[in-house]
Amino acid sequence: MRVLVAGGAGFIGSSFVRYAVRRGWDVLVYDKLTYAGRLENLGDVLGRVELVKGDVADEALLRSTVARFEPDVFVNFAAETHVDRSINDPAPFVRTNVLGVYSILEVLKQRGECLLVHVSTDEVYGDLPGGFAREDSPLRPSSPYSASKACGDLLVEAYGRTYGLRYRIVRPCNNYGPFQHPEKLVPKTIIRLLRGKPAVVYGDGGQVRDWLFVEDCVRALATVIEEGRDGEVYNVCGGFFATVREVVSMIAGILNRDPASSVIHVRDRPGGDRRYAMVCDKVRTLGWEPEVPLEEGLRRTVEWYVRNEWWWKPFVDERYVLADTPW
Repeated sequence: MRVLVAGGAGFIGSSFVRYAVRRGWDVLVYDKLTYAGRLENLGDVLGRVELVKGDVADEALLRSTVARFEPDVFVNFAAETHVDRSINDPAPFVRTNVLGVYSILEVLKQRGECLLVHVSTDEVYGDLPGGFAREDSPLRPSSPYSASKACGDLLVEAYGRTYGLRYRIVRPCNNYGPFQHPEKLVPKTIIRLLRGKPAVVYGDGGQVRDWLFVEDCVRALATVIEEGRDGEVYNVCGGFFATVREVVSMIAGILNRDPASSVIHVRDRPGGDRRYAMVCDKVRTLGWEPEVPLEEGLRRTVEWYVRNEWWWKPFVDERYVLADTPW
């Protein structure tokens, strides 16, 4: 199978690339190599994949790359993903998550049998104080990030209906694991504690998320590629619900820090969502199940960051890592 992976040098994308290489798939990574997309994320497989440095919004380069490589499957991870950054500057999110998706669709609508697997997010469903979102639930995004992702999803569905483009949309819950940029909660908490600074919790820390180890997520994506149906949306989640406060406390415990004295509370994000929750029965009917419980996944993640200071050290002075309030 020939697979073009846009955003394949990012967090989930690089994990998927490593998994695809182990499966023996022929992989081309197309990545802009921004702050979160790094060659270091692909170090162990760089010699076994083709790499093109490019922006998905660059339609000409994308078109020539697709025409040359002739993928069977185009997996789109390329996205701006950090809510805090989207609050401070929405423009890059619109460019990549909306106009970038438009470029992909314009290229692929002429590629016949090439399947687009578009990676979205549970955040498109918005705040769910009660109940669970199914794949056909309304999209009610709260942040510029989630709104841009919802726009991308709707464009994909429209191109499927109008032009007959083959697609499958995947909406994962909160991923965590090795190689995640330190702007995100789990690695940010680990690194701040390792550097002797307290973890930062927005508001009271009672925000509920469903946490999925990244390797479980990429297995789900591969399952959707191999067993899924065109024109379908697949929620992907593990059912490992925990508040932000509980996750931070678990990380502190793994690092032998006192959770009570290792946390500071700052004002919540503007428009912050209290709870995300999805029903994920559809992907399970394809034969996928999560394998890594939250406690085990967090321990494995902490151990990786402890062992790999060389990877995260360049980021420690960034605003979104050590600053207590990023806006």
